[in-house]
Formats: sequence, structure tokens, C-alpha cells
Amino acid sequence: MSAVTPAPQPIIALVVRQNTAGVEEPVGRIVDFLRGAGYRVVFEEDTAAHLGLTGIESMSVAAIGEQAKAAVVVGGDGTMLGIARQLAKYDTPLIGINQGRLGFITDIPIQNMLPALGEILEGRSRLEKRTLLEARVMRDGEQIYCSVAVNDVVVARGTGAGMVELKLIVDGEFMYNQRSDGLIVSTPTGSTAYSLSAGGPLLHPSLQGIVLVPIAPHALSNRPIVVPDTSEIVVELVSGRDISVNFDMQTFTSLQLGDRIVISRSPNTVTFLHPHDWSYYHTLREKLHWNEYPTNDGKLK
Repeated sequence: MSAVTPAPQPIIALVVRQNTAGVEEPVGRIVDFLRGAGYRVVFEEDTAAHLGLTGIESMSVAAIGEQAKAAVVVGGDGTMLGIARQLAKYDTPLIGINQGRLGFITDIPIQNMLPALGEILEGRSRLEKRTLLEARVMRDGEQIYCSVAVNDVVVARGTGAGMVELKLIVDGEFMYNQRSDGLIVSTPTGSTAYSLSAGGPLLHPSLQGIVLVPIAPHALSNRPIVVPDTSEIVVELVSGRDISVNFDMQTFTSLQLGDRIVISRSPNTVTFLHPHDWSYYHTLREKLHWNEYPTNDGKLK
């Protein structure tokens, strides 16, 4: 009788924020926990290069996307945004452990990470899909750059430059010419990021919309507006200097007058796995301090 070949262990990838003092200890506990639960643990290549932990194999992002059951991200929202953009086309589920500050999408507190991981991997989780934006930079009818964003696509002037003038077209229809410091085009996920700081509305992640938020507009009548996420948004540079477009504040390209940025919903989505008792409204209360109210002595409780 031939021997039965054991089933391969499912793979869980770890992505860890760089240059974080003391992160090796909680990461080591995560590795031990996952191995104890029967998983093969791998580091994303950049994580393996900067962490001082040995004896753990590394994988490229592409290999993680093709082989891993999920990726656990230890860091802040910036770390999550970076890997989410790369893994979106593979639809690899992401689990966020907050080693940063705000943590709107890396939502599991590090002190509760092992029980939460156990729940999620046992199937007691909440699955949530988030939309992305895709933007193409067109110059003289040719595409010169293309990227995706989980939070936002931002067209903005450089430090020390004056106002820019942008022409905005939605689904082929002229909307307005805007003089401002720039424009934020945000997903519902990004509505708690730069868009919120610039006066934009909060959009629930399940809403199918894209919010357009002027940055310090010259005319007070230029207000944020939400358009359907089926829209094609074209931003044309009319005047200004030292202008660039960035994606989640992580990648960018310089622009010239006459360039057109064509923005639409990406065909890919990002999948987040949350603990079963996760609540979007609880996250807003906690991160935006909506649960704080003054006591009799004037202090916040």
C-alpha cells in the first residue's frame, strides 16, 4: 500500500511596517501562534529584509497573491494601503493589526491580536470588500502613467507654487473649472483620510460613490460632491506649475499643463477580514473620539 501524501499546509503571509522599534516580539508571537494552528508562515520579501527574525521563508508579493490564504498586516494604515494596492488583483484577504496610530483599516488592537486572529481563521469573521480607483495620466493622447489607489487620487500643487486651475469633466459632461491648491478624488475608504481633513464627507464603505473634494478652493462655492462610482472622471490641467498626481500618498508622477488624469473605479477590490464583532461605527467613535464628552470638571471622559 502506498503512503498517503499529507495535504500541504495553508500559507499565511506576514507584512510588517519597517523601522518599528520592538515589533519583533509581537511578530514572533504571531508566527508561533499561526504555526501552532497548522499554517505555513511566510514573510513578504521587504518584511524579511528588515526584520531580525530568522528561520522563516520569504515570498514575493506575486507569490503571496497566488498562494497565500490570507495576509496579516502589522503596522498602520500606510502599511496596509501599500500591500493592499499590490494584492488587489489577486483578491487576497487582508487582516490588519494596528501597530500605528489611527488605524481605520488596520483595526485589530495589538493587545488583542491572537484571540482575534484565532476567531478570523476559524471562520468567525466579517468579510468586507472595498473599492479601488484606477487613474491613467494621458499626455498628447498617450498614456504615460497608470496606478491604483485604495484611499485617493490627489492632484495638487507643489510647496511654494501658486494655485492651480483644473477642468473637471464627469462622464463626458463639463462640471467646472476650479482654482485651488488641488483636488482629492476619494473612495469611501479614503473618506476618513485626506478627504476628511479637507472638509469632505464621511462615506460608509458599502456606498457606491466617489467623493470629489477641492483643496483650499479660491471660490467658496466649490464644494465637495459625491458622484456614482460608475463615473469616469477627467481632471485636466489648465494652469499652474509644479503639479503632481499621487496615489494614496505613496506613488506619484509629475504633470504638465494639458495633461488629463482619467479616473474610474478599478475592476479589482480589496478584501478585509475583521473580527466577528467588528463595527464600522465603533471604529469611527473610537478613532474620531465621538465617545468623548466633558465631565463636570471639564475633562474629557
